[in-house]
Amino acid sequence: MCGRYTLENESGDLFSHFDLDEPPTHWQARYNVAPTQQVPVICSVEGVGRHWYLMRWGLIPAWAKETRIGNRLINARSESVAEKPAFRTAIQRRRCLIPATGFYEWRGQRGHKQPYWIGHQARRPIAFAGIWEKWRDPNGEQVIQSCTILTKPANQLVQPIHDRMPVILTPDDYGLWLDKMALLEALPPLYTPQEYDWLTLYPVSADVNSPGVEGRHLAEPVPGLV
Repeated sequence: MCGRYTLENESGDLFSHFDLDEPPTHWQARYNVAPTQQVPVICSVEGVGRHWYLMRWGLIPAWAKETRIGNRLINARSESVAEKPAFRTAIQRRRCLIPATGFYEWRGQRGHKQPYWIGHQARRPIAFAGIWEKWRDPNGEQVIQSCTILTKPANQLVQPIHDRMPVILTPDDYGLWLDKMALLEALPPLYTPQEYDWLTLYPVSADVNSPGVEGRHLAEPVPGLV
């Protein structure tokens, strides 16, 4: 799964890498992005191009009666995303890119789990495959846009830490993923456990366990544990 991640790049780098219609505004580097927070999402908008939005992390299906269900839907398994009622409409119509530089995973027993950072060794932008949804409360007084990150079986690098990892898209994949006309049958090759040669993994501070803690030190190697 993916329960925390980092996005460290400046708005200019993100604008260039993702070929956005305009540079992101009011964006600061994040080293401990957590569920239920507002997170950057890139969608393809007809006549505009790739546009940057902020959405709640934790997908709230359009049919949900309340928002708490989103707390459990921070990830969607790529193998079954097209079949699950919470996701099957979004995977067809509302695919998005979720920009990042890396993500965290934990290994060990409960109470003694060691966090690891897994990401681009040069801290360059990457993208998780995501889907999004728009929810309106029954009274029509509140509208929330929310998203979830697709996961797949872990590759050889990540497998010793966890059996799942985010679906990481390469720049060559962005167009296909965002193409609303692309058939679902064209997507499964993106879900395979690729061995990215630029991906690195190392242990980090347990400070990341608290979603209220921020700072670059969270994604730095812990001396003596590497």
